[in-house]
Amino acid sequence: MKWWGWGQEGISFTHEDKPALRPFIMRHLGLDMERTTSRPVAFEDLDIPAPAVGAELRGALERAVAVERVSTDPLDRVIHARGKSLRDLVRHRRGELGRLPDVVLRPRDEEEVTAILRAALEADAVVIPFGGGTSISGSLEARPAETRTVISVDLGLLDRVLAIDDASRLARVQSGVFGPHLEKQLNAQGFTLGHFPDSFTHSTLGGWIATRSSGMQSDRYGDMADLTRGLRVVTPSGMLVTRPVPSTSTGPSVREMVLGSEGRLGIITEATVHVRRLPARRTILGYLFPSWAESLAAMRDIAASEASPSVTRVSDANETQFSLATKKKDTLVDRLKSKALKEYLERRRGFDVEAMCLSFIGYEGGERHIAAQRKLVGCIVARHGGLCVGEGPGSLYDQKKFDTPYIRDYLLDRGALGDVSETAAPWSALPLVYDNVATSAHGAFDDLGVRGYLMCHLSHSYHAGACLYFTFAFKPSGKRDGLEEYDAVKSAIQQAFVDSGATLSHHHGVGTEHASWLEQDISAPGVLMLRALFDGADPGANLNPGKIV
Repeated sequence: MKWWGWGQEGISFTHEDKPALRPFIMRHLGLDMERTTSRPVAFEDLDIPAPAVGAELRGALERAVAVERVSTDPLDRVIHARGKSLRDLVRHRRGELGRLPDVVLRPRDEEEVTAILRAALEADAVVIPFGGGTSISGSLEARPAETRTVISVDLGLLDRVLAIDDASRLARVQSGVFGPHLEKQLNAQGFTLGHFPDSFTHSTLGGWIATRSSGMQSDRYGDMADLTRGLRVVTPSGMLVTRPVPSTSTGPSVREMVLGSEGRLGIITEATVHVRRLPARRTILGYLFPSWAESLAAMRDIAASEASPSVTRVSDANETQFSLATKKKDTLVDRLKSKALKEYLERRRGFDVEAMCLSFIGYEGGERHIAAQRKLVGCIVARHGGLCVGEGPGSLYDQKKFDTPYIRDYLLDRGALGDVSETAAPWSALPLVYDNVATSAHGAFDDLGVRGYLMCHLSHSYHAGACLYFTFAFKPSGKRDGLEEYDAVKSAIQQAFVDSGATLSHHHGVGTEHASWLEQDISAPGVLMLRALFDGADPGANLNPGKIV
């Protein structure tokens, strides 16, 4: 990816083909989208310190992985220094690089990973596993004052599906495989993992496991904690192996300890994961609800019903209005349809179109199965005053689902800050969580004297509750450092999560961004347990120290 932003060079978000977006952003943020006010510093102007790798360690690393896969190239080191959190992007764009890794290694198999860790431990070096580099929680950066050699282990060459057990529907997969390449290999044999996070294009299986990732179709397929059965992890004390059994009663789950461990326990080299046969058909339909309260109630009732959709997502009114503002230029027919729908909603259904909420619900399987599911869901939607608006919005959602992260770079170019915070809570607590976050975020905007925008969607539904995914943006006041103002807003939202009985993160992990709230989430004894686990597995603090706790 770009060293200074999200995604590949030449791909970016634009407002040029979205006529309603510029006036929308001007109205809510006071930001003129036509004016670019900030750009990243030029790479050649960066102050990149020389790598600190002793001759003995370098020799051991070259013997471990071969000379051509040991890199001290400046660009390589900058790319591997951080993830893609807003804080990461702002500092990189300013040229504030922090503690760069001294060397980037690219092992091609488990044996080489083992040799790397052995050499690093002997030299008392720091090892940070690197998948796709998409972390937005500060999981990849070395501690600022770290004096030891820092090694980034890029697992991108471990990218193969090794075997598929058809009868058990389990696949053995190397950890460094990127989402698209994984699906391509599985699809060729008629299977899918069904895991599609926003970062899908640029993230890896190992990264998903290390952060307990969730995807857009987790309602049906489960998140990575559900999908991961067996693991192979290179640790300071040897190869950790958990067997891919369907269930077990062998004490506290070691598999669960590795899930979400963010490189603190070892380097994940392989996983055995659930896979499913490719569905005969897949469709995502759009629905409209008259209010956020009815939307939440409908998603709750769908989760409690016999329906089993693959996607249940609904945006609040603010996100719905933003989504409508990002539509590309309509044809005359599109405009006529929109006008007719608006009149129908207002006159016949009593909708306040400013308060309505857009939902996407997905279905997979054979024709009869999908028809039955749609009928079940349709009855629940109707009970809550909603209506189906067809496959058009669903197709648009499918096309745009991996584009969202590009918007942050676009806003940064124009002097604004935008980011996300997500949480999960029981169904009964979701309205309170939503209200408290809105109050806290807008209170922070007011305290800073800035115009801000907050929007939310429910992204994943469970038996007992759901994930709420908040997005916020504002133009800094200019009175203080923009990151200080960002911290004020982000902290207000995170504190509202834990104060409302929700979790501090549903699927972005802890890293350093969320670590200060961990004790409020899991209690002081929980933090002590994690410290004991990390200290026991990694007594020299060589494995990604400083993350989570």
